[in-house]
Amino acid sequence: MQQLVDLALEREFVLVHDFAYADIAFDGHRPPSVLAARGALDCAVELYSLTKSFSMAGWRMGFTLGRPDVVGALAKLKSYLDYGTFQPIQIASIVALREAADYPVEVCEIYERRRDALISGLARAGWDVAPPKGTMFVWAPIPEPMKELGSLEFALRLARGADVAVSPGIGFGPGGDEHVRFALVENEQRIGQATRSIRKLLQG
Repeated sequence: MQQLVDLALEREFVLVHDFAYADIAFDGHRPPSVLAARGALDCAVELYSLTKSFSMAGWRMGFTLGRPDVVGALAKLKSYLDYGTFQPIQIASIVALREAADYPVEVCEIYERRRDALISGLARAGWDVAPPKGTMFVWAPIPEPMKELGSLEFALRLARGADVAVSPGIGFGPGGDEHVRFALVENEQRIGQATRSIRKLLQG
């Protein structure tokens, strides 16, 4: 983060840090804030969303912190684009921030249990994946015997042969083609079913 801030100051550009997963971290990891870097308030803004931390997906509620003139420009731009978020959503968000400050911890624990269920289930299937230290996703390298398929064909094979949907890594750019991405959106029981199906596919 400090290197990015230093570069932004040197080249005179605004650095925007999307910090949607600020509260979703595991194993003692703390996601870094760009605003903790020296000089960040002169060149950076940070976006925080209630989507993940407070389970408000689809509400489009968040806020921006950082360099004052950039925050002010965003407020002005927003005033031209819309008239503000639906007021009951604003009120619910205020209540969440004031009265449910511990809720993100509960959400984080849920995602961590799901992560652990997925990682251990994949390991039993012979697919070793490093556990991520944060977010609600697992970025998994394609198992060696099937790496030559590429991420799209491998994702199709998982869908057709194991009834498991993943995102092909190629969708995130050419460098992702040897990976697929799991989303931790199902409960631990469903994750167990998925990894058993994957095991049958990989070992059958």
